[in-house]
Amino acid sequence: MDTEIFTLLNIIIILVGVTVGFLISKILEKSSASKTLVSAKTEAQRIIKSSEIEAENLRKDKIFQAKERFLELKSEHEKHILHREKDLTEIQKRVKDKESLVSNELAINKKNNQSLNDKIDSFNKKIELFEKKNVQVEKMQREQIDKLEKISSLSASEAKKELLETLTEETKTEALELTQNIIEEAKLSARQDAKKIIINTIQRVGTEEAIDNCVSVFNIESNDLKGKIIGREGRNIRAIEAATGVEIIVDDTPEAIILSCFDSVRREIARLSLHKLVTDGRIHPARIEEVVKKTSKEIENEIIEVGKRTVIDLGIHGLNPALIKAVGRMKYRSSYGQNLLQHSREVAKLCGIMSSELGLNSKLAKRAGLLHDIGKVPEEEIETPHALLGMQWAIKYGEKPDVCNAIGAHHDEIEMDNLISPIVQVCDAISGARPGARRQILDSYIKRLKEMEDIAYDFKGVNKAFAIQAGRELRVMVESEKISDEMASKLSFQISQKIQTDMTYPGQVKVTVIRETRSVHIAT
Repeated sequence: MDTEIFTLLNIIIILVGVTVGFLISKILEKSSASKTLVSAKTEAQRIIKSSEIEAENLRKDKIFQAKERFLELKSEHEKHILHREKDLTEIQKRVKDKESLVSNELAINKKNNQSLNDKIDSFNKKIELFEKKNVQVEKMQREQIDKLEKISSLSASEAKKELLETLTEETKTEALELTQNIIEEAKLSARQDAKKIIINTIQRVGTEEAIDNCVSVFNIESNDLKGKIIGREGRNIRAIEAATGVEIIVDDTPEAIILSCFDSVRREIARLSLHKLVTDGRIHPARIEEVVKKTSKEIENEIIEVGKRTVIDLGIHGLNPALIKAVGRMKYRSSYGQNLLQHSREVAKLCGIMSSELGLNSKLAKRAGLLHDIGKVPEEEIETPHALLGMQWAIKYGEKPDVCNAIGAHHDEIEMDNLISPIVQVCDAISGARPGARRQILDSYIKRLKEMEDIAYDFKGVNKAFAIQAGRELRVMVESEKISDEMASKLSFQISQKIQTDMTYPGQVKVTVIRETRSVHIAT
């Protein structure tokens, strides 16, 4: 009985414990769930707040990027507008220049037409005057014939013959005087036209010389490279022109680009830079500036190296670096189609030889010969004559007085004060006069002088003829017994007309006829 009760109590206790444990577990579970819920809510709020902050930052970034893009597009649009305005301004300027040029040409043509009409009227009046004089001469002839027939016992044919001879001489004299007067008046009225003709001739010849001395041709493999060299909206070609100072002409010439500049050094820099850019293939403004700077440095070093090599070859020592650089720049300069460096080397060698033969200082003469034309290669254009400019440089860089005087006096700009100066002048003339040196042929020059003298010898009464002043004057000595003063004037005119008709010569030729009478007696 007690055992059963004890067992029953144990069972009851176990059930109570289980129930209590169950309840406690439920309570604990409920408490844990509430903590988890609170934690989840807190985490959710944190996540929501963080998302809101990120969304706000993203929104601000997008707004900032949109503003930047807007400013960039605005800047590009403004640049495009400015470029179009600049192009429009340039077009308007070109149109105005063309209009001004056309108006000037019209004014000049009108003036020339008026001048021509005036000349025609003047010549018509002179022709009328000449005809009137001819009528008067015929009238006088008839009167003389009547008188001669009445006074003399000559026959009509004899009288006519004598009268014709007299009138022929008088008419020739009067005609010659009238012709000379007309020529003098025509010379006075034609000076303006002559100046215009000379200027036009110089312009035509100058254009050819400018093309030869101021233009270089850069050859390319294909025309496709032209677009690459030009670049987008012309950026590359503008960058090259700005960096080198050379105008680049891209036209329809196949596989060629023209480089135009008066400075041959800058033109050479542009040519080499283009060669490097085309070879490399990378052509853009930044690369262009880099290549031009590098090429300029290379050319400058080459100029200095050429100067040093020239000085060493000629055995000249102690030359200032600035003068050495000027000597090197001569390589890229020509004068009358002759390379200036080659010309200076020739003059230096000739000066050395001539001074040695005369027993003078050959090294000093060579120095003066090499430096005599350094005034032709200034880095900045100066209006001072090249001889005086070269002398100023020589004085500045400590050259000896004899050398400075030789440089300044080789074109008679200053007076010579030593023996080296005339040597340099003579050697300069020898180098320039060498056949082929300056695109002139000595044989043709001598032939022209001889032809001029032979024309004078073709006339009767000419004793001697001399072509002087490089063919710009012809002096004719005539026999006083055969040629009178009036005939001398006539002879001068006839010789000038024949030279003008039969020969081709530059400039003008002055014909001087000299008639001299000498009476010689010997006292014994």
